[in-house]
Amino acid sequence: MRLQKKSIVSAAIFATMMGSLSVADAADQRFITIGTGGVTGVYYAVGGAVCRLMNKDYKTTGVRCSTESTGGSVFNVNAIKSGELDFGLSQSDVQYNAYEGKKQFDKDGKVADLRAVFSVHPEPFTVLARPDAGVTKFEDFAGKRFNVGNPGSGTLASMEQILSEMKWTKAKFALAAELKPDEMGPALCDNKIDGFFYAVGHPSAAIQDPTTACNAKLIPLEGAAVDALVKAHPYYSYATIPGGMYNNNPNPVKTFGVRATVVTSAKVPEQVVYNLVKAVFDNFDDFKKLHPAFAHLDPKEMVKAGNSAPLHPGAVKYYKEKGWL
Repeated sequence: MRLQKKSIVSAAIFATMMGSLSVADAADQRFITIGTGGVTGVYYAVGGAVCRLMNKDYKTTGVRCSTESTGGSVFNVNAIKSGELDFGLSQSDVQYNAYEGKKQFDKDGKVADLRAVFSVHPEPFTVLARPDAGVTKFEDFAGKRFNVGNPGSGTLASMEQILSEMKWTKAKFALAAELKPDEMGPALCDNKIDGFFYAVGHPSAAIQDPTTACNAKLIPLEGAAVDALVKAHPYYSYATIPGGMYNNNPNPVKTFGVRATVVTSAKVPEQVVYNLVKAVFDNFDDFKKLHPAFAHLDPKEMVKAGNSAPLHPGAVKYYKEKGWL
Protein backbone atom coordinates (compact mmCIF):
# COMPACT_ATOMS: atom_id res chain seq x y z
CA MET A 1 0.00 0.00 0.00
CA ARG A 2 1.16 3.53 -0.71
CA LEU A 3 0.16 6.86 0.73
CA GLN A 4 -2.98 7.90 -1.10
CA LYS A 5 -2.04 11.55 -1.29
CA LYS A 6 1.17 12.15 -3.20
CA SER A 7 2.85 15.51 -3.40
CA ILE A 8 2.73 17.32 -6.72
CA VAL A 9 6.47 16.85 -7.06
CA SER A 10 6.29 13.11 -6.39
CA ALA A 11 3.40 12.72 -8.81
CA ALA A 12 5.29 14.55 -11.52
CA ILE A 13 8.38 12.42 -11.00
CA PHE A 14 6.38 9.22 -11.19
CA ALA A 15 4.50 10.37 -14.29
CA THR A 16 7.77 11.18 -16.04
CA MET A 17 9.28 7.86 -15.07
CA MET A 18 6.30 5.79 -16.08
CA GLY A 19 5.97 7.63 -19.36
CA SER A 20 9.43 6.42 -20.34
CA LEU A 21 8.76 2.77 -19.53
CA SER A 22 7.11 0.07 -21.56
CA VAL A 23 4.56 -2.15 -19.81
CA ALA A 24 7.15 -4.91 -19.60
CA ASP A 25 9.78 -2.57 -18.14
CA ALA A 26 7.33 -1.25 -15.56
CA ALA A 27 6.63 -4.79 -14.35
CA ASP A 28 10.32 -5.18 -13.45
CA GLN A 29 10.50 -1.99 -11.41
CA ARG A 30 10.19 -1.61 -7.65
CA PHE A 31 9.07 1.76 -6.36
CA ILE A 32 10.08 2.96 -2.91
CA THR A 33 8.98 6.07 -1.06
CA ILE A 34 10.91 7.99 1.59
CA GLY A 35 8.85 9.99 4.11
CA THR A 36 10.51 13.29 4.96
CA GLY A 37 9.02 16.40 6.60
CA GLY A 38 8.09 19.95 5.65
CA VAL A 39 9.32 21.15 2.27
CA THR A 40 11.43 23.91 3.87
CA GLY A 41 13.20 21.50 6.26
CA VAL A 42 16.37 19.49 5.82
CA TYR A 43 14.48 16.15 5.98
CA TYR A 44 12.97 16.95 2.61
CA ALA A 45 16.46 17.70 1.27
CA VAL A 46 17.79 14.39 2.67
CA GLY A 47 15.05 12.40 0.97
CA GLY A 48 15.61 14.24 -2.29
CA ALA A 49 19.37 13.68 -2.14
CA VAL A 50 18.99 9.95 -1.46
CA CYS A 51 16.46 9.50 -4.27
CA ARG A 52 18.54 11.51 -6.70
CA LEU A 53 21.50 9.18 -6.17
CA MET A 54 19.38 6.02 -6.17
CA ASN A 55 17.60 6.91 -9.38
CA LYS A 56 20.91 7.32 -11.20
CA ASP A 57 21.31 3.53 -11.01
CA TYR A 58 17.70 2.43 -11.50
CA LYS A 59 18.54 0.63 -14.77
CA THR A 60 20.91 -1.59 -12.80
CA THR A 61 18.97 -1.99 -9.56
CA GLY A 62 15.40 -1.83 -10.86
CA VAL A 63 14.53 0.43 -7.92
CA ARG A 64 12.95 3.84 -8.38
CA CYS A 65 12.78 6.26 -5.47
CA SER A 66 10.49 9.20 -4.65
CA THR A 67 10.05 11.44 -1.62
CA GLU A 68 6.90 12.31 0.27
CA SER A 69 6.50 15.51 2.29
CA THR A 70 4.94 14.37 5.59
CA GLY A 71 4.20 15.46 9.15
CA GLY A 72 7.66 14.35 10.27
CA SER A 73 9.31 11.77 12.51
CA VAL A 74 6.39 10.17 14.35
CA PHE A 75 4.23 10.10 11.23
CA ASN A 76 7.04 8.48 9.25
CA VAL A 77 7.63 5.74 11.81
CA ASN A 78 3.93 4.93 12.01
CA ALA A 79 3.66 4.91 8.20
CA ILE A 80 6.61 2.52 7.98
CA LYS A 81 4.95 0.32 10.58
CA SER A 82 1.71 0.20 8.56
CA GLY A 83 3.54 -0.39 5.29
CA GLU A 84 2.56 2.95 3.75
CA LEU A 85 6.20 4.05 3.56
CA ASP A 86 9.36 2.06 2.84
CA PHE A 87 11.80 4.48 4.45
CA GLY A 88 11.52 7.63 6.53
CA LEU A 89 13.44 10.35 8.32
CA SER A 90 13.19 10.35 12.09
CA GLN A 91 14.76 12.19 14.98
CA SER A 92 17.05 9.93 16.99
CA ASP A 93 14.86 10.27 20.09
CA VAL A 94 11.76 9.23 18.15
CA GLN A 95 13.63 6.23 16.74
CA TYR A 96 14.57 5.23 20.30
CA ASN A 97 11.07 5.69 21.68
CA ALA A 98 9.51 3.77 18.78
CA TYR A 99 11.75 0.74 19.13
CA GLU A 100 11.45 0.75 22.93
CA GLY A 101 7.69 1.44 22.94
CA LYS A 102 8.03 4.59 25.05
CA LYS A 103 6.60 8.12 25.06
CA GLN A 104 4.60 8.63 21.83
CA PHE A 105 4.53 4.85 21.26
CA ASP A 106 3.59 3.78 24.78
CA LYS A 107 -0.08 3.19 23.91
CA ASP A 108 0.45 0.99 20.84
CA GLY A 109 3.67 -0.66 22.00
CA LYS A 110 7.12 -0.91 20.48
CA VAL A 111 7.62 -0.88 16.73
CA ALA A 112 9.47 -4.18 16.73
CA ASP A 113 10.13 -4.22 12.98
CA LEU A 114 11.76 -0.77 12.96
CA ARG A 115 15.30 -0.88 11.60
CA ALA A 116 17.99 1.79 11.41
CA VAL A 117 19.73 2.52 8.11
CA PHE A 118 22.08 5.40 8.92
CA SER A 119 22.08 8.73 10.74
CA VAL A 120 22.56 12.04 9.01
CA HIS A 121 23.09 15.58 10.34
CA PRO A 122 22.78 16.93 13.89
CA GLU A 123 19.49 18.71 14.59
CA PRO A 124 19.82 21.43 17.19
CA PHE A 125 16.55 22.45 18.82
CA THR A 126 16.10 25.95 17.46
CA VAL A 127 13.97 28.66 19.05
CA LEU A 128 13.12 31.84 17.18
CA ALA A 129 11.36 34.96 18.48
CA ARG A 130 9.98 38.17 17.06
CA PRO A 131 12.41 41.03 17.79
CA ASP A 132 9.62 42.98 19.56
CA ALA A 133 8.45 40.05 21.72
CA GLY A 134 10.68 40.94 24.67
CA VAL A 135 12.25 37.48 24.73
CA THR A 136 15.88 36.78 25.62
CA LYS A 137 15.49 33.30 27.14
CA PHE A 138 12.98 30.49 26.66
CA GLU A 139 11.20 31.18 29.96
CA ASP A 140 10.17 34.59 28.58
CA PHE A 141 7.67 32.85 26.29
CA ALA A 142 5.35 32.24 29.26
CA GLY A 143 2.06 33.95 28.44
CA LYS A 144 3.01 34.48 24.81
CA ARG A 145 1.93 32.90 21.51
CA PHE A 146 4.27 30.04 20.73
CA ASN A 147 4.35 27.34 18.06
CA VAL A 148 5.19 24.01 19.69
CA GLY A 149 5.27 21.85 16.52
CA ASN A 150 2.78 20.12 14.27
CA PRO A 151 1.03 16.85 15.26
CA GLY A 152 2.99 13.78 14.22
CA SER A 153 6.34 15.58 14.24
CA GLY A 154 9.41 14.80 16.30
CA THR A 155 9.59 18.53 17.01
CA LEU A 156 6.31 18.44 18.96
CA ALA A 157 7.35 15.27 20.77
CA SER A 158 10.62 16.90 21.86
CA MET A 159 8.88 20.12 22.88
CA GLU A 160 6.50 18.16 25.10
CA GLN A 161 9.45 16.44 26.77
CA ILE A 162 11.17 19.76 27.43
CA LEU A 163 7.98 21.29 28.85
CA SER A 164 7.50 18.27 31.10
CA GLU A 165 11.06 18.59 32.44
CA MET A 166 10.41 22.31 33.08
CA LYS A 167 7.14 21.42 34.89
CA TRP A 168 5.26 23.42 32.24
CA THR A 169 2.24 22.48 30.14
CA LYS A 170 1.02 24.03 26.90
CA ALA A 171 -1.36 26.09 29.02
CA LYS A 172 1.70 28.12 30.04
CA PHE A 173 1.44 29.84 26.64
CA ALA A 174 -1.28 32.27 25.65
CA LEU A 175 -1.46 30.22 22.45
CA ALA A 176 0.21 26.85 21.79
CA ALA A 177 0.06 26.77 18.00
CA GLU A 178 0.69 23.58 16.01
CA LEU A 179 1.71 25.00 12.65
CA LYS A 180 3.67 23.06 10.05
CA PRO A 181 7.31 24.07 9.40
CA ASP A 182 6.55 26.01 6.22
CA GLU A 183 3.86 27.99 8.08
CA MET A 184 5.95 29.06 11.08
CA GLY A 185 8.09 31.78 9.54
CA PRO A 186 5.22 33.59 7.80
CA ALA A 187 3.12 33.40 10.99
CA LEU A 188 5.99 34.89 13.00
CA CYS A 189 6.54 37.75 10.58
CA ASP A 190 2.78 38.38 10.29
CA ASN A 191 2.59 38.77 14.10
CA LYS A 192 0.35 35.73 14.54
CA ILE A 193 2.83 34.07 16.91
CA ASP A 194 5.67 35.41 19.05
CA GLY A 195 8.03 32.50 18.61
CA PHE A 196 8.50 28.92 17.52
CA PHE A 197 10.49 25.78 18.28
CA TYR A 198 11.94 23.58 15.54
CA ALA A 199 14.32 20.62 15.46
CA VAL A 200 16.24 21.19 12.25
CA GLY A 201 19.64 20.89 10.61
CA HIS A 202 21.42 24.11 9.77
CA PRO A 203 21.41 26.15 7.65
CA SER A 204 17.66 25.92 7.09
CA ALA A 205 15.35 28.01 4.93
CA ALA A 206 12.76 27.78 7.72
CA ILE A 207 15.12 29.85 9.89
CA GLN A 208 16.75 31.94 7.19
CA ASP A 209 13.48 33.33 5.85
CA PRO A 210 12.12 34.90 9.08
CA THR A 211 15.55 36.15 10.20
CA THR A 212 15.77 37.98 6.88
CA ALA A 213 12.13 39.04 6.45
CA CYS A 214 11.41 40.33 9.96
CA ASN A 215 14.73 40.28 11.88
CA ALA A 216 13.71 37.25 13.99
CA LYS A 217 16.12 36.39 16.81
CA LEU A 218 17.59 33.05 17.83
CA ILE A 219 16.93 32.30 21.52
CA PRO A 220 19.20 30.06 23.67
CA LEU A 221 17.76 26.83 25.03
CA GLU A 222 19.71 26.01 28.17
CA GLY A 223 19.42 25.63 31.93
CA ALA A 224 18.66 22.96 34.51
CA ALA A 225 15.92 21.24 32.50
CA VAL A 226 18.17 20.93 29.46
CA ASP A 227 21.06 19.65 31.56
CA ALA A 228 18.81 16.99 33.07
CA LEU A 229 17.57 15.82 29.67
CA VAL A 230 21.06 15.59 28.18
CA LYS A 231 22.29 13.66 31.21
CA ALA A 232 19.36 11.22 31.20
CA HIS A 233 19.05 10.44 27.48
CA PRO A 234 21.88 9.22 25.22
CA TYR A 235 20.19 10.52 22.06
CA TYR A 236 20.50 14.15 23.25
CA SER A 237 23.66 16.25 23.13
CA TYR A 238 24.61 19.92 23.53
CA ALA A 239 24.88 22.00 20.38
CA THR A 240 25.74 25.51 19.29
CA ILE A 241 24.27 27.38 16.32
CA PRO A 242 27.18 29.39 14.91
CA GLY A 243 27.05 33.16 15.01
CA GLY A 244 26.60 34.84 11.67
CA MET A 245 24.91 31.86 10.03
CA TYR A 246 21.65 33.81 9.92
CA ASN A 247 20.91 37.47 9.26
CA ASN A 248 20.70 39.70 12.35
CA ASN A 249 22.11 36.93 14.58
CA PRO A 250 25.85 37.63 14.91
CA ASN A 251 26.46 35.65 18.13
CA PRO A 252 26.62 31.87 18.68
CA VAL A 253 23.54 30.46 20.41
CA LYS A 254 23.69 27.54 22.83
CA THR A 255 21.08 24.80 22.67
CA PHE A 256 20.89 21.00 22.51
CA GLY A 257 19.38 18.51 20.13
CA VAL A 258 19.10 15.18 18.43
CA ARG A 259 20.27 13.65 15.18
CA ALA A 260 18.37 12.98 11.99
CA THR A 261 18.21 9.29 11.09
CA VAL A 262 16.97 7.21 8.16
CA VAL A 263 14.83 4.25 9.23
CA THR A 264 12.98 1.43 7.51
CA SER A 265 11.18 -1.83 8.30
CA ALA A 266 12.57 -5.34 8.68
CA LYS A 267 10.03 -6.26 5.99
CA VAL A 268 11.83 -4.20 3.32
CA PRO A 269 14.02 -6.60 1.28
CA GLU A 270 17.72 -6.72 2.11
CA GLN A 271 18.77 -5.91 -1.46
CA VAL A 272 16.61 -2.76 -1.57
CA VAL A 273 18.21 -1.37 1.60
CA TYR A 274 21.65 -2.40 0.37
CA ASN A 275 21.06 -0.52 -2.90
CA LEU A 276 19.96 2.63 -1.04
CA VAL A 277 22.97 2.61 1.28
CA LYS A 278 25.34 1.87 -1.59
CA ALA A 279 23.90 4.73 -3.66
CA VAL A 280 24.58 7.18 -0.83
CA PHE A 281 28.01 6.06 0.32
CA ASP A 282 29.47 5.12 -3.08
CA ASN A 283 28.63 8.69 -4.10
CA PHE A 284 29.29 10.32 -0.75
CA ASP A 285 31.15 13.38 -2.07
CA ASP A 286 28.16 14.11 -4.31
CA PHE A 287 25.76 13.53 -1.41
CA LYS A 288 27.57 16.04 0.81
CA LYS A 289 27.28 18.71 -1.88
CA LEU A 290 23.49 18.42 -2.07
CA HIS A 291 22.88 20.44 1.13
CA PRO A 292 25.12 22.57 3.40
CA ALA A 293 23.98 20.54 6.46
CA PHE A 294 25.76 17.49 5.00
CA ALA A 295 29.17 19.16 4.59
CA HIS A 296 30.83 17.71 7.71
CA LEU A 297 29.27 14.25 7.80
CA ASP A 298 31.53 11.27 8.56
CA PRO A 299 30.35 7.91 7.13
CA LYS A 300 31.76 5.87 10.02
CA GLU A 301 29.93 8.08 12.51
CA MET A 302 26.67 7.85 10.52
CA VAL A 303 26.67 4.06 10.98
CA LYS A 304 26.45 4.37 14.77
CA ALA A 305 25.51 7.84 16.05
CA GLY A 306 21.85 8.23 16.91
CA ASN A 307 20.85 4.69 15.94
CA SER A 308 19.16 2.71 18.71
CA ALA A 309 17.04 0.32 16.62
CA PRO A 310 18.96 -2.60 15.08
CA LEU A 311 20.61 -1.89 11.75
CA HIS A 312 18.79 -3.44 8.78
CA PRO A 313 20.69 -6.48 7.38
CA GLY A 314 20.96 -4.74 4.00
CA ALA A 315 22.79 -1.84 5.64
CA VAL A 316 24.95 -4.20 7.71
CA LYS A 317 26.02 -6.04 4.53
CA TYR A 318 27.32 -2.83 2.96
CA TYR A 319 28.99 -1.52 6.12
CA LYS A 320 30.84 -4.81 6.61
CA GLU A 321 32.04 -4.66 3.01
CA LYS A 322 33.48 -1.23 3.76
CA GLY A 323 35.03 -2.37 7.04
CA TRP A 324 32.91 0.03 9.11
CA LEU A 325 31.44 -2.74 11.25
